[in-house]
Amino acid sequence: MLTIRKSSERGDVNMGWLHSKHSFSFGHYHDPRHMGFRSLRVINEDRVAPGGGFPEHPHHDMEIISYVLSGTLAHQDSLGNVYPIRPGDVQRMSAGEGIEHSEFNHSKTEPVHFLQIWIRPDRKGAKADYDQKHYPRESRLNTLRLVASPTGNDGSISINQDASVFASLLEKGKTLQHTLASGRHAWIQLATGSISVNGQTLGAGDAIAVSEEAAISVVGLSQDAAEFLLFDLN
Repeated sequence: MLTIRKSSERGDVNMGWLHSKHSFSFGHYHDPRHMGFRSLRVINEDRVAPGGGFPEHPHHDMEIISYVLSGTLAHQDSLGNVYPIRPGDVQRMSAGEGIEHSEFNHSKTEPVHFLQIWIRPDRKGAKADYDQKHYPRESRLNTLRLVASPTGNDGSISINQDASVFASLLEKGKTLQHTLASGRHAWIQLATGSISVNGQTLGAGDAIAVSEEAAISVVGLSQDAAEFLLFDLN
C-alpha cells in the first residue's frame, strides 16, 4: 500500500524568520489524520532566515535528527556541545531524561534549509546524548547510505528505536532498490528534485508511506540529483 503526502497539503507556518512545512501535526498545526507514521512523529522542513533561530528550549524522550540541505545551522546544548551543522552532516540528540538546546543561523546573507525529524524512542528516561557525523556527497550519491540505526551499523549514528534512516542523492535514470522485511514499513521524504517510488511520482517536498510491500524501487527523474531520506520502520 502506497500513500502519498503531497507537499502542498502539509501544515504551513510562516513566522518571518522561520518558514516551516509540517508533514505531521506540530505546534499550532493540528490534523488528527496526520499525527505521525509508526515511530516517526515529526518531519518539519524548515527554512531559517539569516540571523534567525530557535532560542534555548527543552526536549524530553525523543530522538531528534537534523539533516541540513543548505546553509549552516549553529547548535548549542546543555550537555556542552557547540557545533555547526552543514550539508552532509547528520546530527542526533537523544533527549531522553532531558536536554536544552538552541539552533541559530548566524549568516547575514544565507538562509538555512533543513529537515527536523523526531522519532519516538523505544524507552523513556534514557540518558541524554548527542552525536554528529558527516556523510560526503559521494557516499550518498546513487546509493542508500545508512545514516542512523539502532546499533550504529556501517558508520551510522545510533538511535534508541528500531528504525533505520538512509540518505540518498539520486541522479536521473538511476534506480535504487530497498527490501522491506515482513512487518516493516517505510516513509520516503523527498527534499529536492523528483523521483518515482514503485511507479508513483513525487516532487520536492512530497512524501510517501509504504506498507505491505516487499520491496521499494526508487527511480531518479530530475536533471539535478534528487535528495531524499528513507525511513525503514517497525
